[in-house]
Formats: sequence, structure tokens, C-alpha cells
Amino acid sequence: MTEPIAYAPPKVWVWDKENGGKFANINRPISGATHEKDLPVGKHPLQLYSLATPNGVKVTVMLEELLSAGHTGAEYDAWLVRIHDGEQFGSGFVAVNPNSKIPALLDRSTPTPTRVFESGAILMYLSDKFGGAFMPRAPEKRAECLSWLFWQMGSAPYLGGGFGHFYAYAPEKFEYPINRFAMEVKRQLDVLDKQLGRNEFVAGTDYTIADMAIWPWYGALVKGLIYGAAEFLAVHEYKNVMRWTDAIAQRPAVKRGRMVNRISGDPASQLPERHDAGDFAKVKPAG
Repeated sequence: MTEPIAYAPPKVWVWDKENGGKFANINRPISGATHEKDLPVGKHPLQLYSLATPNGVKVTVMLEELLSAGHTGAEYDAWLVRIHDGEQFGSGFVAVNPNSKIPALLDRSTPTPTRVFESGAILMYLSDKFGGAFMPRAPEKRAECLSWLFWQMGSAPYLGGGFGHFYAYAPEKFEYPINRFAMEVKRQLDVLDKQLGRNEFVAGTDYTIADMAIWPWYGALVKGLIYGAAEFLAVHEYKNVMRWTDAIAQRPAVKRGRMVNRISGDPASQLPERHDAGDFAKVKPAG
């Protein structure tokens, strides 16, 4: 068997447009718009531009939970952004999020429309906008909630961009990066499992934005919904994560939020765009 040749980095890195696996067509080393395209605007003050990736699901779950809690001002339009087609590089989207990542939120209820990007920032913004919803009021409990929110923001890139990329999407599979990131993901799952062994929800006794941030990533992982790696990672070992995942999945607002901007899987789980609460009743199963 031929031994793999070790990679020697060049003195100066040069972009190879063909390199990058499944997402090579949308990855590039520069920012900014690639084409002119205005964003659509609906009837509600809150305009969401997104896709039902784990980061997108965080925000649609939060919005649906706010509506379930009686915050009528949280009504929103959710517009589909097809990231595989490069729609996040349109001039209108870049104006809302210069980082060209979903989700992006535009709040038109303020004197000058307020843009919010990065999913954790959107969760915090919506909590503040609606009187601290899904955020503990006591300073020490608020600190715990925010610590776990930022734990997710810091940890998920190792799960997605690290493990997910090299295990599921890279054009070639190599032992070192897969093993390195598998070890880190299992460490993260162990951290989360131990925390949930002591608490009903991630930050304590209450359901918070920390749960909304973590569930779409780690809940999907242990249920085998992303990367097809549940057996490889032996996720059955994390019984507390499983318990928590199943409990959150039963929440009606979570079920709705997971459907919004979804364009894959069971047709009965897809609502590509959402402009009114009645849109959910229009979703029909296949056949």
C-alpha cells in the first residue's frame, strides 16, 4: 500500500477554486456581494432571511416560542435563502449580514431598521426586545444561561466545520482530522451530558435561549440527523442528552420552528417560507 504523501504548505497560500469538497462552489477567501439582488420584505416588522440549518433553526424556534408565549409582536416573515446557490452573496443580504451567513434578521419596528446577524446575537436581541423572554432574571442565573449560549457558539464550529466537514463532506477522508475532531465532539457531548445529568435544561430548571441554541446542533447529532455519524460517535452513551433532546422535540413551538425554511426531508416537515401562522396548516404530506 502506498503511503500518503505529507502535505508541505507553500510559502504563500493560493486559492484553488476547485478544492473544498461539497461546498467548494460557495467558499472563497474574500467577502462582499457577488451580484446585485434586493431582499424581499413582508408585512411584519421582523424579517428573517434564513435556511433550516442548525443555526437557522435556533431563530425560528425562538420566534415560534415567543408567539406561543403570547408575544404577538414576534410575528415574522421568514424568507428562504438558498446558500448552496450563493444567495447569501446578494447585495441585499450582504447589507444585512456582511459575513454572508444565515440567519440574518432585520427589525423594521425601530426608527431606523436594525440589522442583527450571528444566531446567538439574534437570540439575545429577541430576548431583550420581548422583556427578557427565555432568559433568567437573577444575575447568577443569567450568567449561567449566557455561558452556555456562548459555549455553543464556540463549540459548534468544531462539530460542523471540523468533524462534519472532514467526516461527511471533504473530498477525501483522512484519519488524523477525523479522529481529532471526533475526540473533540465526544468531549463536548460529555460536557453537555454531565450538565444535563444535574439539570432538567442546560442552564438549570428553566428552558432558555441556551437550549434553543444547543438543541438544533447536538440534538440533531445524537438523533442521527446530521453527518450520519450517530453510530460512529456512539451517541447512545449520552443518555442525558438523549432525554433532553426528546423532551424539547415535543414542544409545539419547536416542531413549528424546525419546519420553517426547510427544503429537505419529509415534505410534511417543510415550510420553505413562513409569512403567517396559518402557513403551517397548508403543509401537506407527500402522496
